Amino acid sequence: MCLNPQLVQEDKEANASEHTKDVNQSLLPRPRNCMWWLQMALYTLFILFGQSAATLLGRLYFNNGGKSKWMATLVQLVGFPILLPYYCISPHKHPTTTGICSKPPSALKLTSVYVSLGLIIAADCYLYSVGLQYVPVSTYSLICASQLAFNAFFSYFLNAQKFTAFIINSLVLLTMSSILLVFQSDSAGSNGVSKGKYAIGFICTILASAGYGFVLSLTQLCFQKVLKRETFSVVMDMIIYPCLVSTFAVLVGLFASGEWKDLNREMNEFKTGKVSYLMILIWISISWQVFSVGLVGLIFEVSSLFSNAISVFGTPIVPVLAIIFFHEKMDGIKGISMVLAIWGFVSYVYQQYLDHQKLKTGNSKE
Repeated sequence: MCLNPQLVQEDKEANASEHTKDVNQSLLPRPRNCMWWLQMALYTLFILFGQSAATLLGRLYFNNGGKSKWMATLVQLVGFPILLPYYCISPHKHPTTTGICSKPPSALKLTSVYVSLGLIIAADCYLYSVGLQYVPVSTYSLICASQLAFNAFFSYFLNAQKFTAFIINSLVLLTMSSILLVFQSDSAGSNGVSKGKYAIGFICTILASAGYGFVLSLTQLCFQKVLKRETFSVVMDMIIYPCLVSTFAVLVGLFASGEWKDLNREMNEFKTGKVSYLMILIWISISWQVFSVGLVGLIFEVSSLFSNAISVFGTPIVPVLAIIFFHEKMDGIKGISMVLAIWGFVSYVYQQYLDHQKLKTGNSKE
């Protein structure tokens, strides 16, 4: 799973009340005509298609003889140049929600932010690759739902997130959803791996989800304390530059581990052929960047809350597609886990909606 595009998903509006006195609210919303709704539908399809296709193709890579975890990690990140044309031609040069007047941070601070986030993202993507290799994709997708619970946990310490009844409900449900998957009767056999490797994959996916939640909270903290503004160019910089750093870090890992020596043999021995091998890797990379374009588009046209809700809407898609394409079993435990995960997501997003409405009401009174 490519984490970097998903860094701007965090609902910053809920924690921005302390800055409202310095906000420039002169921006007018764009008219919502037929073309606007068509554009929103397109961005939504980009999100749903991108995250589903990338995850399934990642599983297909391992199923057909792919063994390089570093290569599986690299393709999650290396496609970021596809965003550059969107960055250059996009008309969205206005702030996402608010424009906070402040002195731009120094080059040293910006470099520190980009490098730190890039290295964490590289490690996180590697953990996700290990999880996807050893865990059935339906189970993997459901475990990833726990990243929202970790995000709420870290936001409590880093972003002064309040633990309301809905947030606590979300934490409990998402935790239970992940714990249930430990008790699957076919946890190892259904994926053709040993119980030991399944356990490694399960733990790595949990750690990756925790790392993702930490990165989201850390990114929000950087916006509030370091960057102090959320313009289109700033948010795109927070996608592109950490991706550049993480891509370089993964390349170092690929060559340092020696896995690059086996890539040619891996391609020659790939079950569906060399062309299929290359196309799978290329489309994994493109799919994550398609997801990024949809995500950024919804953030700037509507809000980060809406983009978050669309991603939530896509949660059950991957397990269902895994049943169709990989013939994975959807037993009672997975079914219950999926229901709990969706319930936890909805509870979290509803709390974000309440916070957003409260903030809008406060701003209108001022």
